[in-house]
Amino acid sequence: MWPKLPQVYLQDSFQSRFIRMSMPAPPRLLDLAGQSLLRDQASAIAALELLPMELFPPLFTAAFAGRHSETLKAMVQAWPFPCLPLGALMKEQQPHHETFQAALDGLDVLLSQEVRPRRWKLQVLDLRKNAHQDFWTVWSGTRASMYSLLEPEVAQPMRKKRKVDGCRPRPKPPLAPVEVLIDLCLKESTPDESLAYLIQKVKQRKGLLHLCCKKLKIFAMPMQNIKMILKIVQLDSIQDLEVNCTWKLSTLGKFAPHLGQMANLRRLLLSHIHMSSHSTPAKEEQCVSQFTAQFLRLHHLEELYLDSISFLQDRLDRVLRCLKTPLETLSITNCLLSESDLTYLSQHLNVSQLKDLGLSGVSLTNMSPGPLQVLIERASATLQDLDLDECGIMDSQFTVILPALGRCSQLTTFSFCGNPISMAVLENLLRHTIGLSNLSHVLYPAPLESYEDVRGTLHLGRLAQLHDRLKQMLQELGRPGMVWFSANPCPHCGDRTFYDPEPILCPCYMPA
Repeated sequence: MWPKLPQVYLQDSFQSRFIRMSMPAPPRLLDLAGQSLLRDQASAIAALELLPMELFPPLFTAAFAGRHSETLKAMVQAWPFPCLPLGALMKEQQPHHETFQAALDGLDVLLSQEVRPRRWKLQVLDLRKNAHQDFWTVWSGTRASMYSLLEPEVAQPMRKKRKVDGCRPRPKPPLAPVEVLIDLCLKESTPDESLAYLIQKVKQRKGLLHLCCKKLKIFAMPMQNIKMILKIVQLDSIQDLEVNCTWKLSTLGKFAPHLGQMANLRRLLLSHIHMSSHSTPAKEEQCVSQFTAQFLRLHHLEELYLDSISFLQDRLDRVLRCLKTPLETLSITNCLLSESDLTYLSQHLNVSQLKDLGLSGVSLTNMSPGPLQVLIERASATLQDLDLDECGIMDSQFTVILPALGRCSQLTTFSFCGNPISMAVLENLLRHTIGLSNLSHVLYPAPLESYEDVRGTLHLGRLAQLHDRLKQMLQELGRPGMVWFSANPCPHCGDRTFYDPEPILCPCYMPA
């Protein structure tokens, strides 16, 4: 048996352990060396030629945090990695224009030289804030693994060149351009200070500095400014485009040629395009043709979102027939469509890869359910998410599409709020979809029986009873994990009341 330790010893041991735990960790030699270098700017810059590459990231981080602009400028010129993920160091709440400008100035000095430094490997300056988040922690030593994607190229053994008589020396190959990666959000009348400085540098070093943008969002900005910026962007670098503006159709026609140059576009969101009351039918047709013709050049488009587009009615075929590849996502929301549009969609859309289909806010009340049934059935092998919110689908229409829904073997989420559906149809839906093993979430409207009056006032007690009834059916059919919950707009304020299993109420239902 171990001897019993004295109480005083135990207290001293606990206190010393507590003191050790509460004391901050001592600074590492690496951090101390970086701090020492940064105190003497001239020494720091002179040491870069001999500095091991492992010390560049932690020293750059410290220089960036301390706003040592001249040191940053010199470090960019000696950067030993193919990529400099500067955006990951930038924080929205902290001003970084001076350090950002210093990095661009360092790059500018390099591009002005005919012979680049021996150690310099920089090919990409990445200004995206959400890219390469791990790079700085990996190289600062806080993580053990190495960041292979950004490691410098392995040096090749030197080979002695043979002198061949009669051969003239080959001309030097042109210097490869440096790419600047950035996500652009155009929402003001003039670009911000940092973006304006970047644009200036790209213009000055035309051909040597390529501005590449994978994600582009356009909000409220004059078309003249948009064109000025797009003129210096490598448009074939854009993969994700969101145009969320209140544009006239004629404005979209002016933008269309730029869209056609985005050959690698994979995702397109277009929102709030309306037709001018002063436009002639001939002018409208010309603008629609200018827009739809660009889809012939988008060979990689996978996701298409069209929201509040006024010119689609009786013209949907002109948009979709220009698609060169099958879509994975098609979302047409808050648009007026005709029955001929829906028929074209059901018969001619290439659904071989369609995973997400959204028709939220498209009124289907007065349409035959046949085309929608055909569309769902054709996409049943791949469809994963289906959104039919606020479509005005009635009991009789919903009953027609139920068998097609039951064949959607990959379906994971189905939402159809805002449709006047009875409890009997909801129960029938549950029976048709209970065998879909991937279906995990169903967002349904409050059944008609749960309303107090024609004004749309919910009776929460009835809704609770009907919800419990659905849950009981799920339990009896062996799918207790499938989540069914309702979301219903309040007739007074428009906010939704959710129920799963208890109601989350809008303020209108709260006591005064």
